[in-house]
Amino acid sequence: MGSRVNYQKELERLLEGLPQGGPPPRLFLHACCAPCSSYVLEYLSQYFSITLFYYNPNISPQEEYRKRVQEVRRLTAEMPLKHPVLVEEGRYKPQEFVQAAKGLENVPEGGERCFRCYELRLRESARLAAAGGYDWFCTTLSISPKKNAEKLNEIGGRLGREYGVRYLPSDFKKREGYKRSIALSQEYGLYRQDYCGCAFSRLEREQRKAAQEAEAT
Repeated sequence: MGSRVNYQKELERLLEGLPQGGPPPRLFLHACCAPCSSYVLEYLSQYFSITLFYYNPNISPQEEYRKRVQEVRRLTAEMPLKHPVLVEEGRYKPQEFVQAAKGLENVPEGGERCFRCYELRLRESARLAAAGGYDWFCTTLSISPKKNAEKLNEIGGRLGREYGVRYLPSDFKKREGYKRSIALSQEYGLYRQDYCGCAFSRLEREQRKAAQEAEAT
């Protein structure tokens, strides 16, 4: 077994090597939610001109989806960033996620169903990044301690090669990125959801709450 890749160090080396002067390179950044986007935007907007791509057909119900996309728009409007950030909303068709998760409905959160969801969202990001002539694409997902950064980078790198657009290696939870995202969420009063977003993770949350309440009685 080889040693694990330190994606944060890979990112730092890459950022150090970016050309100085002239317009910043263009990054197509998939966003899962405003809290996760906060630190990533603060960090990467120093180096890139960013389009924040909100594509999350996994989120259920629709009211939750709308709440999260509105928070993303509010954050980018209020947050002082070195380069302006554009927000692009993808299509919201939950059936795309249902199809991707087919046969894996009972797999616990963090397993193969989640990896299919990563691929669904990263594939659309790679496709649009390539079509739009972006220099790089990436996702904010790796900031969460519950998300598998190794798998995200593996999928992103593969899709980048498939579509001919570079994937930005990352593990944003490193260097206290997750801690900083919590501080920024408090500073901007961001809505922080208590489940990943899909119906399956919501059900797991409800089951955990019910079990905790039963233990407390």
